[in-house]
Amino acid sequence: ARVVPLLAQKLLGQDQRLLVVARSAMQRQEIDVALWSQIANSFLPHGAAGSPDEGLEPILISGEFTEAPANGAQNVALADGEWHDEALAFQRIFLLFDDGRIEDARETWRKLKSADGVERHFWKQDDHGRWSEGP
Repeated sequence: ARVVPLLAQKLLGQDQRLLVVARSAMQRQEIDVALWSQIANSFLPHGAAGSPDEGLEPILISGEFTEAPANGAQNVALADGEWHDEALAFQRIFLLFDDGRIEDARETWRKLKSADGVERHFWKQDDHGRWSEGP
C-alpha cells in the first residue's frame, strides 16, 4: 500500500494509467486509503473494477487480473505478489511482494531471465524507506 501511490503518481505524471491487482479485499482497501492520503496535498484519482466509471479511472484497483482492463492501462502493479504470465502483454509490470512471497518472486525473476523482450529491473527499499536499484 505504501509503494502503489508512489508508482501511481509517477505514471499519472506521464499521462499513463495503472491497473492494480490484489486478491485480498483488505489489501485493496489499504491501497484505496493510501491513494487518498499518502501523498501530502494530493489525491490520486482511482476506482474499483466493476464500478460504473471504471473505464474513466486512471488507476483501477481489481481483485482479479485481466489483460484488458476497462481503463485501458498499459501498466500493471501486481500488489499481492502473485505473478501472471499474461502480464507480459503490459508495457510495464510492477511485481510487489512482502517477505512471505520472496521465494515466489525469485522464481519469477529466474523464469523471466530467459524470456525474450523482457527488460528486468529490481528495486529494493532500505530500512529508511529509500529505494535503490539492485543487481
